[in-house]
Amino acid sequence: MTVRELVVLGTASQAPTRTRNHNGYLLRWDGEGFLFDPGEGTQRQLLLAGVPSSAVTRICLTHFHGDHCLGVPGVVQRMSLDRVAHSVHAHFPASGSEYFGRLRGASVFSDVLDLREEPLTADGPVASGPSWTLEARRLDHLVEAFGYRLVEPDGRRMLPEALAAAGVAGPDVGRLQRDGALDVGGRTVRLAEVSVPRPGQRVAFVMDTRLCDAVWALADGADLLVVESTFLEEDAALARGYGHLTARQAAAVAADCGVRRLVLTHFSQRYPDPERYREEAAAVFDGDLVVAADLQTVPVPRRRP
Repeated sequence: MTVRELVVLGTASQAPTRTRNHNGYLLRWDGEGFLFDPGEGTQRQLLLAGVPSSAVTRICLTHFHGDHCLGVPGVVQRMSLDRVAHSVHAHFPASGSEYFGRLRGASVFSDVLDLREEPLTADGPVASGPSWTLEARRLDHLVEAFGYRLVEPDGRRMLPEALAAAGVAGPDVGRLQRDGALDVGGRTVRLAEVSVPRPGQRVAFVMDTRLCDAVWALADGADLLVVESTFLEEDAALARGYGHLTARQAAAVAADCGVRRLVLTHFSQRYPDPERYREEAAAVFDGDLVVAADLQTVPVPRRRP
């Protein structure tokens, strides 16, 4: 059975608190593990969440501020210690390649991990697998930053009753899906007759940024949007000055883009009560709202009907 869920490893912004670790998010997707922005302490958070280092198949950094990347040395060294056999791909802004090299070799260790660096230089597709394409878009932060989106191709959902009525069963179902049409007893059965469109799922990660076109492009139609909401609206001027969003801005984007489940995160230590984020976001977004907490698991919503 496939698993599609977000494991929240940390939710603090620049400074961790007693209850919030630095950033860190693992998206489990059909056997892949996309580790986004592992901040300081991510190795331990993986342990507390019950996630083995071998679950990570890709490391995706939005930018090179410390709360989004200082966990890289611990994660990489732990994967080497655990003798993780599969290759691990690392995506990050090309302008920070020097920093990634420093993080990767931050201390002496037995480096046996097959870690493949794949720097980002432009918007567009980054990598793909059987059930996903990873895309990136440049955001508007104080340093070069990219947001990510995982997109499942659209497909079709087979209708058992229609298949039975058409006399299609067993291996013929797969043949019909592959070829689009099938001869059954001298009659041509077409795929459209026994299936309906099935929209692919989308998950978006929008970290440190001001409002910009890329924020809407990444969030568009997302089933799950994980988005920074560092500040509350009372400090909107600070948010813009430091290249961040407020909870209200993040929620307004989600509402505009038809997001199904909104996950707010990357909280400033200046606001000890997380319910203030919920109240501010709920004023403009009436969908499924999650104010993220460390070590929380958030399922990707089921496909749209």
